[in-house]
Amino acid sequence: MKIYGFLAEWLGGGLQNLIRRFESARNLKTGRERASSFSIRIQKIFDYDVGVAMLTKLYSENPNPKQIEAIVKTLREGGVIIYPTDTVYGIGCDIHNQKAVERIARIKGVKPEKADFSFICRDLSHLSEYARQVPNPVFKLMKRNLPGPFTFILNASSKVPKILESKKKTVGIRIPANDIVAAIVEQLGNPLLTTSVHFDDEMIEYATDPELIHEKYAEMVDLVVDGGYGGIEFSTVVDCTGDEPEIIRQGLGILEF
Repeated sequence: MKIYGFLAEWLGGGLQNLIRRFESARNLKTGRERASSFSIRIQKIFDYDVGVAMLTKLYSENPNPKQIEAIVKTLREGGVIIYPTDTVYGIGCDIHNQKAVERIARIKGVKPEKADFSFICRDLSHLSEYARQVPNPVFKLMKRNLPGPFTFILNASSKVPKILESKKKTVGIRIPANDIVAAIVEQLGNPLLTTSVHFDDEMIEYATDPELIHEKYAEMVDLVVDGGYGGIEFSTVVDCTGDEPEIIRQGLGILEF
């Protein structure tokens, strides 16, 4: 019955009173969980920013440039976002913002120096900035299979340890076949640091349905990009640091040699 009371206040012009009551509820120690859940519903009903992640709808066939610009602004300000790829949804940030990198590490429950984060690039044109001594056969293999659902593990350049503040000697490179994340990276001007949204086999919908992803991560990230339902298969991981490329995780991508 309480929700009907709230709606009645709104219909009677009491939106400001409603918001004040919500803010008060939010500060009650015993009601934090209830206020958090209610904040998402209020945002959806009134499009009112109450301190949780925004949910932005984009269409992969033709991403809206103004929305892309707003997403990139969030990244440049140190924001953490969730976005669609050609496999599962990803969590990412600007690779040059260390605080954002640390936030993602906390979300994943790992230390930044031990995290297996990858870089999402727009194309292979700046590969030499993040990987060193890429053999020509490896470059041709990547060019043949990208964009696509692959993560190529390469020997890292001297930039990578500085970005991740670790002694990491390898870097994962992703170029997803997804126009939304491609537009974000192109507008940003440098790669996204990325990791996959975590999910349990029994809770697959919380990794595929953008609205449920938003519900789960609303107070952990700054923005969730709704690009439609995501997949449940991860990328195929190809280790290219040895003498021959080796598939160390078979995922969605079928590698063409």
